[in-house]
Order: sequence, then structure tokens, then C-alpha cells
Amino acid sequence: MTSAPDQPSHAARVPVELSKAYRLLNHGPTVLVSAAHGGLRNVMAAAWNMPLDFNPPKVAVVIDKQAYTRVLIEASGEFVLSVPPVALTHQVMAAGSQSGKDLAQDKFEVCGLQAALASSVGAPLVEGCVAWLECRVLPEPEMAQRYDLFLAEVVAAWADPSVFREGRWHFARDEQRSLHHVAGGAFFTTGALVQG
Repeated sequence: MTSAPDQPSHAARVPVELSKAYRLLNHGPTVLVSAAHGGLRNVMAAAWNMPLDFNPPKVAVVIDKQAYTRVLIEASGEFVLSVPPVALTHQVMAAGSQSGKDLAQDKFEVCGLQAALASSVGAPLVEGCVAWLECRVLPEPEMAQRYDLFLAEVVAAWADPSVFREGRWHFARDEQRSLHHVAGGAFFTTGALVQG
């Protein structure tokens, strides 16, 4: 049994219109996927994720059959995608390189991550991130079984106002930039905005 997430600190989050929620993932960041069920919680890193639709907003994420987070998602029907910045690179690597089912203690604690309460789902948000999408799984069991692909509707979306304003990313400091996994533990970060 794990402790409940800390109370949310909304000073570091502002709501994002659901019609613009896809923009939180449209630049292709690595995400932290968190889930909870029956007093247990877990978190994992996932590079294969994407927005799917605008209204209602939907996302897709690949979650391997061996992942403990998947067990909790299948049981609860919910998850959160948190977009970590460069400042959390070591925690992202830790979350992506070990399984919660093999750990004797809470994976959030092992990885040095803090949890916060979500507004619409039971899965926790990951503190220190720059965006959060609260998701409910769409019933596509054959797709999940065959391709490990989970589709979900975004029911709430949040962003750190210092980097996401007026529906756009504005990275002022390098440590706030999102991570983009390119295999073998290597990441790129976002560059400067180019207006077309």
C-alpha cells in the first residue's frame, strides 16, 4: 500500500482548453505514464505516444505487456501522461530502465519523483513536469493485445504557464525544454520556435 499523492499545487499548473490539449504532445516528447489502482501506483517512461484527435481530444501510447503500469491501467481504465523537462532527465531514465513489479518499494520514490492529485482520474500527476494530460482508456482490447497500443480520451489537461501560454510552447530556459528519446538512453531537446 502506498501513500496518497500530495495535494495538487495549482500555482505551477494552468488549465489548457481541451481543444488545444493535442499541442502538449504534438512536438513528440517523451512522457512519463502514471497509473494507480487498489492503493498501488506506478510510473514509467514512454517515447511512443501521440495526439490523435481534437474534439474530443484523444491520444495513443504504446505500453508493453510486461510493464507493471499496464496492469494498473487495465485495472483502472485511466492514466496520466506527464511531459518531463530536461531537469528530470535522470528520473526519466530511472523510470524507463526498471520495472515497478521488481521493486520492493514505490517506484516514484525509487526514481526520485513526486506525485500530485489529478483532477479527473485516479492516476497521479508527476510533479516537476511541464504538461499533464489526464486520460481515460477507450475500449480497444484487441488493439492493446495485438499492438500494445492504448487509445484514450483526454479528460483534463494542464501546463506550466512559464513554458506553455496562449496554446503555444515558449521555452525560455534550457532545463525547461522537453525531452525527445532517440534510443540508447540518448535524448534531443526542443529547439527555438520558428514561425512559418
